[in-house]
Amino acid sequence: MCIELKDHIRDIQDFPKKGIIFKDITTLLGNKQAFKKVIDTFVERYRDKPIDKIVAADARGFIIGSVLAYELGAGFVPVRKKGKLPYKVIEASYDLEYGSDTLCMHEDAISKNESVLIVDDLLATGGTAKATCDLVRKQKGKILEAAFMIELAFLKGRDKLQGYEVFSQIVF
Repeated sequence: MCIELKDHIRDIQDFPKKGIIFKDITTLLGNKQAFKKVIDTFVERYRDKPIDKIVAADARGFIIGSVLAYELGAGFVPVRKKGKLPYKVIEASYDLEYGSDTLCMHEDAISKNESVLIVDDLLATGGTAKATCDLVRKQKGKILEAAFMIELAFLKGRDKLQGYEVFSQIVF
C-alpha cells in the first residue's frame, strides 16, 4: 500500500495567531503506517552514515529524533527552550514565523568533531534550525545534515541553512 504522507497532515487556520496555517502532524503520528513510513525513510537515508548524535528541537522534533536515534544506534541530544534544562547551557536566539525565542543545549552535549544529524518536524523560516546548528557548531560538532519531515518551501527556510545539507520528506 502506498502512503501519501501529505494526506495525513491537517491544516489548522489562524493558529497560533491569525494568518498562520499550522501544519498539524498529530494526525500523521496517529496513523501507524504513515508514522512508520516517515521513520523508515529517515533510517534508510542515514543507516550507513557515521552519526554520533541526533540533535532535535523542542518539542515535536523529539518525537522523530528520539526514535531515529534509537534506530540508528546514536545518542540523542534535546534542544530545549530557555529555562527547561537543568545543567549549564549554551544559548542561541532566533526568529519564528510568529515571534522570537531562545534555544538551549547542555554545554557538554556534543564533543568536538562528533558527527551530528539535526532533526525536526518542520522547516519553516529556518530560525529554529539555524539556532540548533549554531548550538552544535559552538560545541565544535560536525553537522552531517539537517533533516525535516515537512518543509514549507515558500517561507525560504533553506536560505538560513546555507552551507548545510538539507533533506525534507514532504514539501509544501
